[in-house]
Amino acid sequence: MFTNWGMILRLAVPSIVSFAAATLTGTINLMMVGPMGALVIAAVGICNIIMYNAWAACSGIGHTVNYLVAQNFGAGDMKKGVERTYIALYLCLALIAVILAAGWLGSEGILRLMGSSEELVAAGKEYLELRFYAMAFSVLNFALFGFLRGIGDTRSPMALTILGNAAMIVFTYGLTYGHLGFPELGLPGAGLAVLIGEAICSIGSVYIVFFRLHDKYRTRTRVKLDRREARLIAGESGKLGMQEFAMSLAMFVFTMFVTRLGTEALAANEIALNVMSLGFMPAFAFASTATILVGREVGKHRPDLARRYGTDTAVLGSICLLVLGAVEFVFAVPIAKLYSQDPEVYVLAADLIRISAFLQLFDGLLNFYAGGLRGIGDTTFLLGTSLVLSWVFFVPLAYLLTFVWGFGSAGAWISLYSFIAAFGLAVMYRFYRTDWAAVRIKEAEGR
Repeated sequence: MFTNWGMILRLAVPSIVSFAAATLTGTINLMMVGPMGALVIAAVGICNIIMYNAWAACSGIGHTVNYLVAQNFGAGDMKKGVERTYIALYLCLALIAVILAAGWLGSEGILRLMGSSEELVAAGKEYLELRFYAMAFSVLNFALFGFLRGIGDTRSPMALTILGNAAMIVFTYGLTYGHLGFPELGLPGAGLAVLIGEAICSIGSVYIVFFRLHDKYRTRTRVKLDRREARLIAGESGKLGMQEFAMSLAMFVFTMFVTRLGTEALAANEIALNVMSLGFMPAFAFASTATILVGREVGKHRPDLARRYGTDTAVLGSICLLVLGAVEFVFAVPIAKLYSQDPEVYVLAADLIRISAFLQLFDGLLNFYAGGLRGIGDTTFLLGTSLVLSWVFFVPLAYLLTFVWGFGSAGAWISLYSFIAAFGLAVMYRFYRTDWAAVRIKEAEGR
């Protein structure tokens, strides 16, 4: 068991650092723009939710490349792994065109759809447009990082993420307030900083995949569009993207509910979500590790070992979340004060942080076991469960607790973690009820 733990940590720790860098950057950027007032914090919060929906809709490509390449790597068939990555990149081009159009034409309208005030729309529309342009580079990174993680290289994404996020911090500092010889652009400067950071990540990932790894995996090759593989990748990407999108769109509605509670409540909600994202860090990292190890062992035709790796990954990840939750619970008020000195904001934010401190363990279970299910290609279950629990359970419960029963922000968060707990327990049950002896590597079907 402890040998497995060592391998898990070698893969997971760089991923934790990657997600930590992204999370820390978001935290620092929010703190940087925080002195501009609650309106700006609220605008950033709404834009973050919008971009999380865009991320979710596109993330299926990265998850799909990750698990398919991991299976091909385990099977010793990296020729197919490279071909599948190319086909995924072709699909990325179509997504990028849609994202650029959304940023150019739809930023103001999307903010209005969220129920934002005219003041908030004016403050956030240019920032949101730049965030959409940055997402175009993120889509490319999803696929290329999925390839790298699929072959067990979690260090390169870590290094690129650190580099890109360091650039974001520097340019946010410079472009937002006019420091370091840059013009003072205000909140749009923070959006431009995100765009620059994502572009740097894309340049680095292209170099690593197509130049540094070419001799080993023949990554610079001409790949024709195989229709069967394209259907497989599009279908799997669609299911995994819709799984994430169903959840993120439910969070979109959740934020619309909170928006109607007032600017201070929305600012407190954004602070609490930002702190909660510290729990996403190990959850996502161990989930990615589970996908890699489970997918690799499926490729090697060793399903029992794949199941063992999935379990060990969940145990290690849960330990990390329990430690993190204890810190958040004890220091909730000082943490909230790092974001805002307004008592109406930080007191409510601290209460929300305490609600989430230990309940985020369920978010860990959701991610760990969903990562394992992705490794075997059980994507239909993930999609169906996400749709039902997001829209039949979470959204109605959030409305009832927030408005009908009058619990306000606390009610919204209770509904959020009730949903996460139900989803986490469902995917854990599915993982252990799977007939592992029947698990096979994913192949394209039809002609």
